[in-house]
Amino acid sequence: MRIIGIDPGYERLGIGIIEKSSEKETFIHSECFQTNANLPYHERLFLIGEHLSNIIGEHKPSHLALENVFFNTNQKTAMDVAAVRGVILYIGRLHALDIFEYTPPQIKSAVAGSGKASKQNVATMIEHLMSIPLKKRLDDEYDAIAVALTHSAIHRK
Repeated sequence: MRIIGIDPGYERLGIGIIEKSSEKETFIHSECFQTNANLPYHERLFLIGEHLSNIIGEHKPSHLALENVFFNTNQKTAMDVAAVRGVILYIGRLHALDIFEYTPPQIKSAVAGSGKASKQNVATMIEHLMSIPLKKRLDDEYDAIAVALTHSAIHRK
């Protein structure tokens, strides 16, 4: 099973792809897709959808795992990220992927063993769980890989 994990955002979209075979996960690809803040918001949404569609076409995942983000403070940010999530869900469905959503505590628990783990704990555990090429990665990229690993852990079959 090939899984694309996504950490949604309109400025930075974390993308991580892993392959699960038997009981082993193999790193395939990760990136942080960034949109230009000077572009109109609708153009940024379009670019996210277009890029995600290209990545799915190139790597051919069968499952899409998405972080389900909750906001308590900034309503505008919540609305903007909700629109990005809508684009992601649409593109996933367009490519006939099985779609799953996980909360941040579920992801932290599955990868680092505690729903209250820090981002650094999660990143460190990812590097222990699978071999990934050395390069500088933003938190969004590690978060996306963690989402994919969470899906793999929950769907052991």
